[in-house]
Amino acid sequence: MKRQTLIKIFSDIPMLETPRLLLRKMKVSDAEDMFDYAKRPDVTAYLLWSPHTSRSYTEDYLRYLQSRYALGEFYDWAVVDRESGRMIGTCGFTHIDLAHRCGELGYVLNPDFHGHGLGTEAAERVLDFGFDRLELHRIEARFMRGNDVSLRVMEKLGMTFEGYRRDAMWVKQQYRTVGTCAVLADEHRRKLKKEPQ
Repeated sequence: MKRQTLIKIFSDIPMLETPRLLLRKMKVSDAEDMFDYAKRPDVTAYLLWSPHTSRSYTEDYLRYLQSRYALGEFYDWAVVDRESGRMIGTCGFTHIDLAHRCGELGYVLNPDFHGHGLGTEAAERVLDFGFDRLELHRIEARFMRGNDVSLRVMEKLGMTFEGYRRDAMWVKQQYRTVGTCAVLADEHRRKLKKEPQ
């Protein structure tokens, strides 16, 4: 895939659907829902960013993302719960390497919605999009050691744990050991064929 094609796809990011979720462009009007989880230290404990300090901070961040979307340089969807209509998290690609047809998956979910498989459902749909529409060969995800919830999602997605990089990142005034999991396109398609329709 050419860079211009990728920009065209994400400058008007398509809506994705699952049985319980809508994945769509983030909007400034999502600020209240995003701030509800982004302000929580338990949510950001294993992430690169710190808790949002105010709703206006979240609004400013979402305004900034509109310019990134317009340039086709942002690959993340808002995850919306169909039943409540709430934006309950984000899921998408933190990085896409076209030369090697590789993407890095990232996701965050409001803990109030944990335990129902919604994070896995959103991530599964993004994997489908990455392998089918973006023609990626490999999709990986990284997690900081100790983030067992995130690791379980990766395992449910059929990703293979590939190992730890010790003290690989300096995050929030400490070194963090980072694990990597990945799935290849043919592995993902084989998994889908085995699952009941």
